[in-house]
Amino acid sequence: MSDLIQLLPDNIANQIAAGEVIQRPASVVKEIVENAIDAGATSIEVNIKDAGKTLIQIVDNGNGMSPADAELCFERHATSKVRAAADLFSLATKGFRGEALASIAAISHVQLNTREVNNDLGTSITIEGSNIKEKIEAVCAQGTSFEVKNLFYNVPARRNFLKSDKVEFGHISDEFERVALAHPEIHFILQHNENELYNLRSTTLRKRIIDVLGKKTSDRLVPIEESTDIVDLKGFVLKPEFSKKTRGEQFFFVNNRFFKSAYFNHALNKAFEGLLKERTFPSFFLYLSVDPKRIDVNVHPTKTEIKFEEDKFIYSILLSSVRQALGKYNIAPTLDFEREMGFDIPHEMRSQSPIEPTIQVNEGYNPFQTTSRTTSNSTGKKSTNFSKAVVDKGFGSKEAKQEDWDNFYSIDEKNEVSEQTNLVHESDEDKGTQFIVKGNYILSPSKSGLMVIHARRAIEQIVYTDTINSFISSPITSQSLLFPIEKEVSKKECLNWNNNASILKQLGFHGTIENDTLSISAVPGVLEEETLSATLEDILETIGHKDIEKGDLAHNLVAAIARSAGMKQLNLNTDEAVESLVNRLFQCENHMFTPTNKKIIDTISIETIETKFK
Repeated sequence: MSDLIQLLPDNIANQIAAGEVIQRPASVVKEIVENAIDAGATSIEVNIKDAGKTLIQIVDNGNGMSPADAELCFERHATSKVRAAADLFSLATKGFRGEALASIAAISHVQLNTREVNNDLGTSITIEGSNIKEKIEAVCAQGTSFEVKNLFYNVPARRNFLKSDKVEFGHISDEFERVALAHPEIHFILQHNENELYNLRSTTLRKRIIDVLGKKTSDRLVPIEESTDIVDLKGFVLKPEFSKKTRGEQFFFVNNRFFKSAYFNHALNKAFEGLLKERTFPSFFLYLSVDPKRIDVNVHPTKTEIKFEEDKFIYSILLSSVRQALGKYNIAPTLDFEREMGFDIPHEMRSQSPIEPTIQVNEGYNPFQTTSRTTSNSTGKKSTNFSKAVVDKGFGSKEAKQEDWDNFYSIDEKNEVSEQTNLVHESDEDKGTQFIVKGNYILSPSKSGLMVIHARRAIEQIVYTDTINSFISSPITSQSLLFPIEKEVSKKECLNWNNNASILKQLGFHGTIENDTLSISAVPGVLEEETLSATLEDILETIGHKDIEKGDLAHNLVAAIARSAGMKQLNLNTDEAVESLVNRLFQCENHMFTPTNKKIIDTISIETIETKFK
């Protein structure tokens, strides 16, 4: 029997490695930019064409490479960072495994130009699929220039799995922002299809965050700083009122390396507990300095997952430091054992103006006066005013009139009080109120018990259904604004708005961008002025989701408009308005759940009600 095991050729081994290290164009950007930083560059320029599918060019002014190193860097596991196994636990550089450039060269056409500072001439190397086609001396600037063309040209299956240019460039932008935020001392430039998106000059950490996120961030940052024997912590968190519905503005760095940690995320969420809006996440930029010997970055191919030797202590330090900062800047309440907790105002109600309570007194009421309490009206029919009283004033309200309460009871000839059993009439002769409105809810009896409808969610689903049906056939009607709304936006938000301008216009949003300011001149007619600001925030977050394809984007944007419509003040003061809302809801194909899969209708069974009175 012949031998079956054999060594893989280098080109196949490199392609296999590329499957782990180079997942998309953004991976190439990350690896080469990190190499430039390790080479001591103070200026790095990234030029992209067609979201990296056609060209990725990265130019730096770092130390450059010798002719021998320029050729050897493309060999697998060739690295200048590691000499012994122990070096893996004292790393202070970005790259170290020597897999990135070999993997990139295996699946693309690479042109490398590099020159060391003391040499008059540099080296130019051309590689196609791991094969060196040309190596010559060349005149070039100090530093290194990589041109990566036709990514995945020899791995068509991987190339076919790439997303749209919008999605892929979104990932490139994310990687660029992470490394730019980690190194504010370096000058970074990012261009896409010859359009400059970022030109970030060397600056302070605070200014770098503002340059990336936009001027609006300046007044939202809360500084964090703590120094211990285990970890040195610095950075910023954003004030709770500027929390996001996604985790896009959450950045952890350790020794200037971006990483992800669900465990440390939990610490931040706990620090903000009770301060955030429902279903939102805090934004933060936190930088940890830890002894390299106490962390292991070699646990994931992309090096975004890191093992910390003393993670429990770091968790506690994160939690206490953020809480202390929020308290110091009067964002979170401080602990006062002498304070009467019963007078605390819930956080979500602190921004509301106080309303003076009113008391209505019936001055003609005489408790000693004997009156004839009857439930018959002039026509001899039973009254159903109790349900109307509940609709108008709310069950148990002090404003309910005495006669409304009288109608809740039937008094027989023996002056014995018995509970009226038919509160809601449904007969043709005397059709009473069929629905009871209490706050956001509409209650109605059903065969199996009590049906409860969430009114705001019902409006949301109705607007979503009407808008999406209209959007399919024609643009949504816009209403021009007397005074345009102006909103400061980040570079990424500018890019997202311009990329989706056509679909936003079809939805009724007309806007222009100039000097990082978005000016909205018209909005969908279904929106009201008080909801516009929140709607724009929702829209910007929606189009900022890099993984949303255009097919799903329209549904997500319409859902955002519908959510804003559901925020409007309810006007269900008449039976006709309530019945119209319910009828329109049941005309929707999906009347049980909102576009975001929240329940609209629920039924409380008779059995459930009976258990409440046992």
